[in-house]
Amino acid sequence: MKKATLFIAALILLVGCQTVRVSQDYAVGTDFNQFKTYGYFKQGIDEADISDLDKKRILKAIDDQMLASGWTKSQTPDVMVNIFTKTQQRVDVYNNWGWNAGFGWGGFGWGGSFGNNVNTVNEGVLHIDFIDAQKKELIWQGVGTAPIRSNDPVKKTERIQKIVQEILMQYPPQG
Repeated sequence: MKKATLFIAALILLVGCQTVRVSQDYAVGTDFNQFKTYGYFKQGIDEADISDLDKKRILKAIDDQMLASGWTKSQTPDVMVNIFTKTQQRVDVYNNWGWNAGFGWGGFGWGGSFGNNVNTVNEGVLHIDFIDAQKKELIWQGVGTAPIRSNDPVKKTERIQKIVQEILMQYPPQG
């Protein structure tokens, strides 16, 4: 029983630490097993509205994940990879309403907590698109949304690696 309780507590902790929200969309009926090589859609990459340093970090993270998954980078690819980025502000409102009571050295006390707390978080959104190079059609799109936490280049690189990894774990779609 003790092991089961520890496992559940660890699972809750891991789920609570998950800060990258991911989703995907894809062209139903596509045979994703046919795609083995990739390249970048230069025009789309050039238009991404981020710094050149962040762009390099994202492309390096995509390369790392694609190569680790068995893809080959090519000048004549099966799939063109494109990225799109944006930032947004998420607003969380917490309703704090309740009563509490207690007894301590000073005697008995009670009180209430009322009102709302508002928390704003800056988030980055990264879209990774796979385009069938032959048909020039979008076949898969992965999206990751995560809080922007640091301006430290090393931490930013690690964060981008994690976001890209979470997005690309969805490929190929199971469906």
